[in-house]
This record gives sequence, structure tokens and C-alpha cells, in this order.
Amino acid sequence: MSQFTLQDILSACDHTLLKQESTWEQIHALCDDGIAYHTASVCIPASFVKQAKEYVGDRLAVCTVIGFPNGYSTTAVKVFETADAVANGADEIDMVINIGWVKDRRYDDVLAEIKAVKEACAGHILKVIIETCLLTEEEKIRMCEIVTESGADFIKTSTGFSIAGATREDVALFAAHVGPDVRIKAAGGIADLKDAEDFLALGASRLGTSRLVKIAKEQA
Repeated sequence: MSQFTLQDILSACDHTLLKQESTWEQIHALCDDGIAYHTASVCIPASFVKQAKEYVGDRLAVCTVIGFPNGYSTTAVKVFETADAVANGADEIDMVINIGWVKDRRYDDVLAEIKAVKEACAGHILKVIIETCLLTEEEKIRMCEIVTESGADFIKTSTGFSIAGATREDVALFAAHVGPDVRIKAAGGIADLKDAEDFLALGASRLGTSRLVKIAKEQA
């Protein structure tokens, strides 16, 4: 028997729609589902944030993505994107790190960029996507340390747009190496309730997925 109820899982879910062809009709429906199923947030493209926040008001948190999905925008661009999203009503920000900088061991630059984006969040939640499928274990551990030092709220596994998504091994590695104030978001490839339960049991407190609400609807 699972230690998590369906509502436990849904309340940890950032109900996500980030496809390039997403329309307002689809985002509107996503918001309705987020409200109905009491998800943690909806995670949507920045261009829809103002419209979505005006629609949902205080009924639901709105999350958006910065430097997405590749992470190689300049820091100034990421800071502007973040400030703009917050001005439009975003409650939470998920940023992608500069993965090339990690490969070049430019860790001070990676840290400075995360701190700059965190400042632009103006007190709102910041999640840092490190795209685990592209990093070595040593690089993942170093990013756990950098995200901890940065003051960001979450470390997040994946965009869902690269070669792989969240794995149980990566969530366990995060749990072993992040500081006590850093929470974990597993995202990318979460296919079913078993995946969700395993990630939560390993230490994740957020799940980025589009599938879990669909499963809940099928079970209703």
C-alpha cells in the first residue's frame, strides 16, 4: 500500500504544458484542471503568464520557465525574463542553468547567474533546472552545492526537452547532496503514479508532469 494518497501526489504536481504549439484554449483548460485537482501550480510559457494569472487569481500558483529549454541565454536576458514574468504575475520561476559553463567549470559564473535570477524573483520561488541527463555525477554533485549556496528554493532535474528526464538515481543523489533548505523537483518522463510515489519517497517535494492529472481523471 502506498504511503501517498492520490491527493498527496497531485498537490505536489506542477501541472505542466510547455509545448511550442500550446494555445490559450489549452492553457485555460490546464488552469481549470489545476484548480479542480488542487495541484501545486501550473507551469506554462511566459507569454501566457499574465492571461493565466488574471484568470486564476489566488486560486492557483502560476509557474513559468526562464532560459528554456537550452539555458544558454545571457544572464542579462534571464534576469529580464524573470523580472518580466514576475511583473506579469508569475508566482514561481523555473530557470535553466548554462550547461556549457558547467562543462567549462565556470562554477563562479553559474553561481552568480543563479543569484542574479533569484534577486529578480523578488521573493518568489526559484527552481534551478540543471538538466541531469547532460551532466556527469561529479557535475551533478557540484550543482547541488552551487544551488544550495545560491539561495534558490529548489533544484530540478530536467526540462523534459533533452535526451532524458528524471531518474530515481538523480533524485536520490540530490537528496544526499543539497542543503537542508533546498527542495527537490523531479521533472521529465514521469509516466504514472508509481513513478510519482517513488520520486516523493526519495525526497522530491515537487513533480513536473502533464500526465498525473490525466490519470486522476481516468480514475474518477
